[in-house]
Amino acid sequence: MLRKLEYQPCIPTCGTEVPAGPDWLHEIKHDGYRLIVQREGSRVRLFTRRCYNWSDRYPLIVEAALRLRKPSFVIDGEAVVLGLEGVSDFDGLHSGRCNEDVRLYAFDLLSDGGVDMRDETLQIRKLWLGKLLKHESAGIVYNNHEAAAIGPRLFEQACKLGLEGIVSKRRTGATRPVPARIGLRSKTRSRLP
Repeated sequence: MLRKLEYQPCIPTCGTEVPAGPDWLHEIKHDGYRLIVQREGSRVRLFTRRCYNWSDRYPLIVEAALRLRKPSFVIDGEAVVLGLEGVSDFDGLHSGRCNEDVRLYAFDLLSDGGVDMRDETLQIRKLWLGKLLKHESAGIVYNNHEAAAIGPRLFEQACKLGLEGIVSKRRTGATRPVPARIGLRSKTRSRLP
């Protein structure tokens, strides 16, 4: 039986339109596996949505987490393999043939230095995540975001580029495992979520 993790990813709900108001942040949705990266001193663990420990599977992410200046943190992100055009290659990821090239696109900081950040606003958590990842490496990349009215245009561009879609989140939202309060996922392809 799998154990329940203290830090669970919040899964956004699928939306029918992209919000464009000033309260929203928009991110590219990469086609990969959701991971929680947890570092405690010299120990780094990678957990899936279903609580499997994949720490031995993606060495590039583990090495990058160990190089970060903080000895303790929890990051939420997406494990991704990039294809030749720089777009995520889910088949390459799923096959396991590219495990040494898998990187994490980090989009949320759930704990920083032992301090639970989940009750902070998304805007504050992203600010702290950006500081933590200031010196990016190949293994963990800060997943940039755009604000407010650009959401519909970003979604249109994601469609043109053949990307997975975008995720829109309330900038003032706290992170707790209640998906409908976090954001909306807009997919560009007709694949089941």
